[in-house]
Amino acid sequence: MSKGKQRGSGWSIKLALWVHDTFGYNFIYLLLYPISFFYLLVASNARQGLIPYYRHLNHPFTMKVYFQHLHTFAICMTDRFVSKMTPDKYTFTYKDQDVPHEILEEGAILLYSHFGGWAASQNGAHIKNKINVVMQEVMREGIKAIEEKLELTSQIHIIDLNQGTLAVSIQVANALMNNEIVAIMGDRAANDKSELSLPFLGGEAYFNKNPFQIAYKTKKVIVVYFIILTGKQKYTVEYITISMDQEKKEGLAVYDAMLEYVTKYEEIVKRYPQQWFNFFNFWEKK
Repeated sequence: MSKGKQRGSGWSIKLALWVHDTFGYNFIYLLLYPISFFYLLVASNARQGLIPYYRHLNHPFTMKVYFQHLHTFAICMTDRFVSKMTPDKYTFTYKDQDVPHEILEEGAILLYSHFGGWAASQNGAHIKNKINVVMQEVMREGIKAIEEKLELTSQIHIIDLNQGTLAVSIQVANALMNNEIVAIMGDRAANDKSELSLPFLGGEAYFNKNPFQIAYKTKKVIVVYFIILTGKQKYTVEYITISMDQEKKEGLAVYDAMLEYVTKYEEIVKRYPQQWFNFFNFWEKK
């Protein structure tokens, strides 16, 4: 689910994967410094998109901060692909892993955000249940080709929003009826009808109400994951669970649940500002 272009490029990812295969992860980690510097020079749109974000954070946005932000993104983007090849090399630390995993094994909505290592976590989560990822396939062709070339684990299935509302709704409903996991992005909606504005970092921003509406109708629990980069191939998973209040009317129940999600999201990005990967004006109505 996307606003703005997919960041990254096929050639840089191919280079990173070749270096990983040839020299190992430590070398690729060093290589990401010059790659990040290259994007600092050419990715002017990303810089413009981050300016309002840092303004809302009331945080200085210097070239050093911009470089660090790009470098963090480069690591997480690389881990997205490398973790498919060597998932056992990655560590995902939970405070109490059994709680969310027990919920997800029974079928639930897994809510991600464009933050940290959300993509890498799908390869190292050790969840036995099938994961249906609802997303809009707008990746650049080079990146998409690499993604398809790398073998995904059999439990991950992409539900492409480009198929249309009816086809997507049927697949989501079938997955939840089979007690599978449906993973959806909470911070980007596919269209205007799916957006709901909420207070976020001192302004009104637009979030995706679809997963909350689905949860209300299906009476499924929402598990919200934030995958925080903490070191080389190391992530910490913070989560909250949200149960929809069936005693409230749908509109109010959805708003209250979304507010709980957005409040947690705000807390997370304040602690880890450089792991925010929405490279556009998040507060601007598209």
